[in-house]
Amino acid sequence: QVQLVEPGGGLVQAGGSLRLSCAASGRTFSSYAMGWLRQAPGKEREFVAAISRSGGEPYYADSVKGRFTISRDNAKNTVYLQMNGLSPEDTAVYYCAARRFVRVTAYGYDYWGQGTQVTVSS
Repeated sequence: QVQLVEPGGGLVQAGGSLRLSCAASGRTFSSYAMGWLRQAPGKEREFVAAISRSGGEPYYADSVKGRFTISRDNAKNTVYLQMNGLSPEDTAVYYCAARRFVRVTAYGYDYWGQGTQVTVSS
């Protein structure tokens, strides 16, 4: 079992930056690839970024490529999402999630965080 906790989130102006973190407890964090997903009101869940177990393979949705950076610190059991150049279109609830192998997908994750609201004002 893996428990994922996401503090952070919040309100930021367009063009601003925010860093999300997700702390894991339970079974070995480094055994899991990690992903960040998001869901805006009335929209489907969307893949944002994912990173392999070692941290050597990051993947991004086209909509965030060049603006967002996913990283992980296996010694701290934490995955991060640095978000720069935010726009109102990035407003959503952001979830971190864990799965055995990294995939560019919003589905098929074994464990989920509780989600954190990110709101970008224009």
